[in-house]
Amino acid sequence: MTRDAAFKRRVRARMARTGERYAAARAQLADRTAPEPGDEPAAGIAPETRAETRAETRDDHTRDVLHVTNGDCAAEVMRAAGLTEPILPWRDVLHDGPVPGGLTDAELRAVRADFIAGEGLDPASVRADFDARDAALAAHRGGRVVLWFEADLYDQLQVVQILDQLHRAGVPPESVSLVSAGEFPGIAHFGGLGELAAADLLRLRADELPLTAEAFDLAVAAWAAFTGPDPGGLAEIARSASPVLRHLPEAFGRLAQEYPARSDGLSLTERRILLAVDGGAGTAGAVFAEVRRRERRPFLGDTSCFDRIAELAAARQPLLAVDGDTADGPYAERRVALTTAGRDVLAGRADHAELNGVDRWVGGVHLTGTHPAWRYDERLERLLPG
Repeated sequence: MTRDAAFKRRVRARMARTGERYAAARAQLADRTAPEPGDEPAAGIAPETRAETRAETRDDHTRDVLHVTNGDCAAEVMRAAGLTEPILPWRDVLHDGPVPGGLTDAELRAVRADFIAGEGLDPASVRADFDARDAALAAHRGGRVVLWFEADLYDQLQVVQILDQLHRAGVPPESVSLVSAGEFPGIAHFGGLGELAAADLLRLRADELPLTAEAFDLAVAAWAAFTGPDPGGLAEIARSASPVLRHLPEAFGRLAQEYPARSDGLSLTERRILLAVDGGAGTAGAVFAEVRRRERRPFLGDTSCFDRIAELAAARQPLLAVDGDTADGPYAERRVALTTAGRDVLAGRADHAELNGVDRWVGGVHLTGTHPAWRYDERLERLLPG
């Protein structure tokens, strides 16, 4: 048997994609390790992985593979690694804003485009990007799809959205596989695929898993639970177990913590923002860095964090004071301090929801008013009617 670890990884990756036994997969790849005339290594790939890269990319091309990942940074690393087009970045911050169920795909794209555009972008342009994204996925329903995603909430919501669309398009599970990265050797606080070198990203394919019918069904159920008007289904997903969608339960457990807490009316993100300021973070940028550090699996971008800071500062009884205005430079540099109300809420002497009311979407649930319909109980670690 070969002692070439890179070759063994390629054999295991082929087994995951094709269902072949080890001997058959090894035989198919045995003649692909020699360099071909004119081949050049992809940028950032070590010499010992070049043959592996060529074999992988040739196999991807002949199999008509669509690679889908969580954004442009990861897509650029994939291109540098030599993975063949089409590579589709999936751009949407699904844990922010409305994601109501019961809509057609076109209607949901319109809702998301209006939210993402906000006050600074053209909704029609954002909608066109969403239309093109979904069209690219639909056009590939007859080929193979490889999903490259991370373990955090941001990514796991994208995974179940994509799988729900593929399921409704009639794509069989054996045509889909998943590269799901929750950690990487040598990186203490793994931030995502976009921070990997090209050679490191390719090594993840050793853990590529084919989708099963059970995992497909779980993803569809998770999307329904996330987009439903009642969050009761989130707990079942958080208790689920799947060797393919192994990070999904943790992500949905974290999602539930974005509901107002029974103790203080704050979501976990809001509480961590206040705690960061209380702990000495004096600027919005420093607050974001501390909030990110506290997350086991960072999922919140700086823009989303700054939006939360601004909401806490603009509340009827502000919990934060933010110096300056939008003309005073980058938001990250603006000074942030706790108000008296902020200290009271953080100490448990007051309730943010009761003081200021809530107007926020979590997936398909619209939380409103001073007595939101659902709250998260930290001691029981589950959602309860408000």
